[in-house]
Amino acid sequence: MALENQVNDDLEDYGSDLNFWSNAYSWEPKKSHQFVMYLGDIPAYLIKASAKPSFTNGEIALDHINVKRYVKGKTQWNTIGVTLYDAIVPSGAQAVMEWAKLHHESTTGRDGYSTYYKKEIKLRQLSPLGEIIEEWVLKGTYITESNFGSLDWGTEDVVQIELTLRYDWAFLNF
Repeated sequence: MALENQVNDDLEDYGSDLNFWSNAYSWEPKKSHQFVMYLGDIPAYLIKASAKPSFTNGEIALDHINVKRYVKGKTQWNTIGVTLYDAIVPSGAQAVMEWAKLHHESTTGRDGYSTYYKKEIKLRQLSPLGEIIEEWVLKGTYITESNFGSLDWGTEDVVQIELTLRYDWAFLNF
């Protein structure tokens, strides 16, 4: 069967599905505000926002006479940004600093072992009923950057902490 015929047949089958219109309105989208994240000893209710995992595949160019062919290179998981509320009690800043001390202790100048500062992070997306519908597990997560917010007498904003997290790899369980 010619490719043109296959395309036309597929379009006709798609449009003639008797359940097409009822199926088109039978699904529920995932909503970005329905999630919970478990980030070490930081209370989950202080986590305001989080990016989801993403990765980048490197590329390898294979030169051959006057053309190039490409194959996949190394896969790198990208960093994610996380925003926390800085509560008075429990202190979001204090919780972040306790984790940061496992990376590096400022008073002594000593760095920690990765087995202590690397954490397993769980990011769970929830249904409207609160059921877990998606779970990412980030392995070997540590802080690459932290920003403890800013203060300004001219605003009524709450103080937020911005973290950039690096992880070795991620799994999508479901």
